[in-house]
Amino acid sequence: MVRGGIAILCALTLGGLAGCGGDGGDDGEAPTQAQTEAPAQETGGGGGGVRLERIGDFDQPLYVTQAPGSDDLHVVERTGRVRVVRDGETLAKPFLDLSGEVLTSSEQGLLSIAFAPDYADSRLLYAYYTDSQGDQRVSEFRARPDGGAVEPGSEREVLLMEDFAANHNGGLLVFGPDGLLYIGTGDGGLSGDPERTAQDLGSLLGKILRIDPRAADGRPYSVPGDNPFTSRAGARPEVFAYGLRNPWRFSFDRETRALSIGDVGQNAFEEIDFLPFERARGANFGWSAYEAEERFNQDQSAPGHVRPVLAYGREAGCSVTGGYVVRDPSLRSLYGRYLYGDFCAGELRSFVPRGGAARDDRALGLSVPSLTSFGEDAEGRIYVTSLDGPMFRLGPS
Repeated sequence: MVRGGIAILCALTLGGLAGCGGDGGDDGEAPTQAQTEAPAQETGGGGGGVRLERIGDFDQPLYVTQAPGSDDLHVVERTGRVRVVRDGETLAKPFLDLSGEVLTSSEQGLLSIAFAPDYADSRLLYAYYTDSQGDQRVSEFRARPDGGAVEPGSEREVLLMEDFAANHNGGLLVFGPDGLLYIGTGDGGLSGDPERTAQDLGSLLGKILRIDPRAADGRPYSVPGDNPFTSRAGARPEVFAYGLRNPWRFSFDRETRALSIGDVGQNAFEEIDFLPFERARGANFGWSAYEAEERFNQDQSAPGHVRPVLAYGREAGCSVTGGYVVRDPSLRSLYGRYLYGDFCAGELRSFVPRGGAARDDRALGLSVPSLTSFGEDAEGRIYVTSLDGPMFRLGPS
């Protein structure tokens, strides 16, 4: 199936999805991705048996997550607040309020939060947002002992990335299966990777970064010694994977640790990438030498780049919203399948990641208008957010 590309929150403002204009050409085949295969007997058929349960309504929700050791859900609102859902009710007081510090033009805003794996003891969490200068910022916060809100004045800057445009901000923070913080960054914005950041290992843009966000040795964070480019001259040691345009949402399979990325495309294709965890280290996903599997910027090269397992064209959507390999045992039809969607199409779809390709890609029969994100709680239950306001949980029908 082949489909189209725009930066996800570009469509937010109905104003300008990321720029267009690829060209043809081919400089050789790239190798196929190896896949982590779910045992056939555990994989659902992908159709039916699922319904959307409305959990609440929010102000442009972009993400939902859960703190370790807590039953509360934390919903990230683009306008700068994090709201708490407790026992099915949304609390009146925000958990975090950055509304006075966050720009919300184009694709900007408060884009995600992530709780430290030891949150129950450290009370630390991290937020990714575009600040008043339009730059991308990752900050650490400390929650109050009762967990009801962030302590005032606890913000500590971890990482600041200067940006030259309002779109392609990436924006997802995820603690990976190794307990380290993974940061998805876009190529900086505008159209066609004008600054050629995605293939530049000296830039933090167009990447997935991997750091230990805790302050150490007088520095705001530390870089793991086994990151792939720590010894390469001119490369930023924070880089874990590169060649991405706008990895708006990515995830790790809670069972196999495989990394999946929904990378928002330019003017022709949206793509989903999928790699076993051990192969993701140092991977090059091809942008902007390639858009999906087609040649794009002729002055860029990406030898040995990873090909997408699925790409689709503009006739089927405009901005991929990456999801999760479903591990909720109550969702039998989706178990072991990768669930995803598209901001413009709204249709929920799933496929089986197997043998270097997306097998049995099909519609679930459910739609969420203006689909911004998926989320996963500690039990593996799946949530979906809409820019229009509602947040849903997927449950068995």
